[in-house]
Amino acid sequence: MSETAIEWTDSTWNPVAGCSIMSSGCTNCYAMQMAYRLEAMGVEKYAGLTRKSGGRSVWKGIVHEDRKALRIPATWKKPRKIFVNSMSDLFHPEVSMDFIAEVWRVMADTPWHSYQVLTKRPDRMAEFTGSWDGGVLDNVWLGTSVEDSTVVDRIDELRKVDAKIRFISFEPLIGPVGNVDLTAIDWAIVGGESGPRARPIKEPWIDQIHAACQRDDTAFFFKQWGAWGKDNKRRSKKQNGRTYRGKTWDEMPRVAHL
Repeated sequence: MSETAIEWTDSTWNPVAGCSIMSSGCTNCYAMQMAYRLEAMGVEKYAGLTRKSGGRSVWKGIVHEDRKALRIPATWKKPRKIFVNSMSDLFHPEVSMDFIAEVWRVMADTPWHSYQVLTKRPDRMAEFTGSWDGGVLDNVWLGTSVEDSTVVDRIDELRKVDAKIRFISFEPLIGPVGNVDLTAIDWAIVGGESGPRARPIKEPWIDQIHAACQRDDTAFFFKQWGAWGKDNKRRSKKQNGRTYRGKTWDEMPRVAHL
């Protein structure tokens, strides 16, 4: 898996497969269904990672470390923005710190790429970056997911991470986050949920994040409305589009906080 339709990156790279449901943002995770399909296609890496529950595929909490995949970024000679582990979470507790260090060495050895590492476990990310002796990598962006106000504490954990660029993915945004503090956060991605079980996104929730971005000098990227438009009507993701306040917001990180 390399080329991707994700608007804020160029490619995906999955040295780890498999995950666990951690919070409400995980409920309709596209990767669970994709892992089930890949297993059905005979892709060994995804075998045994999901089970069927209530008509959907659900993570079992099993992860597979794929050392063969570590060679992939070096084969891409043209610089890319690379989303690391779109099919997992690099900081899942079942991923060894030794393997995370191997991933870090690959990123250090391919400085022509920019890597975007997103986790729901920023506390473990902070633990790793605090112990990594290779220094802060200029080409590695470190982020966490925040779907509503119940998990905004992840942002405080992210501020403890040693990173050149820190970012938040407010996707799927399924509830308000309040007057969120984005101090020392370089980039915010906002998006609604898609798929047959998608939960609605509300424009005032986006307004809160946009206002925080303006106040705290954080780049704002609006990815999509998803399955629900700003008029609270259900349509296809394509029909709803990704226009917010009459324009498309594709801002990228501008400032790095060491």
